[in-house]
Amino acid sequence: MAVAEVAFTEERARAVLSAALPPYRAGTAEARLLALGENAVFAVDSLSLMVRISRDLEVWDRAARELRIADWLAREGLPAVRPDRRFGPEQPLPFANHLVTYWQRLPDPVRPAGARDLAELLRMVHALPDPPGDPAPLPLPRRDLLGGVERWLRLAGDAIDPADAAYLRARRDDFASAVEELTPRLTPGPIHGDALPRNVHIGPDGPVLVDLETFSHDLREHDLVVMALSRDRYGLGAAEYDAFVAEYGWDVREWPGCAALRGARETASCAWVSQHAPGNPAARTEFTRRIASLREGDTAVRWHTF
Repeated sequence: MAVAEVAFTEERARAVLSAALPPYRAGTAEARLLALGENAVFAVDSLSLMVRISRDLEVWDRAARELRIADWLAREGLPAVRPDRRFGPEQPLPFANHLVTYWQRLPDPVRPAGARDLAELLRMVHALPDPPGDPAPLPLPRRDLLGGVERWLRLAGDAIDPADAAYLRARRDDFASAVEELTPRLTPGPIHGDALPRNVHIGPDGPVLVDLETFSHDLREHDLVVMALSRDRYGLGAAEYDAFVAEYGWDVREWPGCAALRGARETASCAWVSQHAPGNPAARTEFTRRIASLREGDTAVRWHTF
């Protein structure tokens, strides 16, 4: 029998958090919700702990791989978030059709992260060799940028026009084929996969990389197109983008394949918003803005983060 979809709300996530920290339930009410999207992320300050709760159980392999990637980055000396093993050495742990992972809480940020900070970390990531097979194989997947489109459209259901869903599916297929034919400028290897300043934490010792679930082995250009799209779609200032390029050392917009990677990411980003459309007027408005700009081929329409 299929399990009915349960709305992934803050209330639902807090109930899972309480179950995931049974000895400390009295303190979970004070936990701070930091994010609610594909995952709910809570800071439990009294325990110096971060707890990530997945929307469902479908991401088990990805969550387990993220923990192993964090351990690998620790061995490489790359500044990144670290797992917290106090609450379960074997993770992720299932709770009521959700997955829970535990992470060490980072010190309070000393300032917001900027594009230059991200570029500094990306140069370190892009200099990494492939992870070794010892103590156990850790094959990094390809960056499956478009792999979530079908799931997000399914979750959107009839909150969006079926014609829009069909358009995004066709667009997904076209760009998936185009990306496979790209000739990279940079040597493929480990990438972050969602390289944005919001995934950098500036602590007292400098920038730290967070949110490792999209870590992959693929075109390094994936990480750079994210910031180019931020400049064109999300209002990142030209000076900030230029600082990113100067720190990294190359502008991906000079590469002929940039348009294909950008198109793939725009397709994924539009479909991602659609899953929030049921019951959320702001998401429906943003989805309408995005899908119209894609259909009209208007690359200058401002998109809003969600």
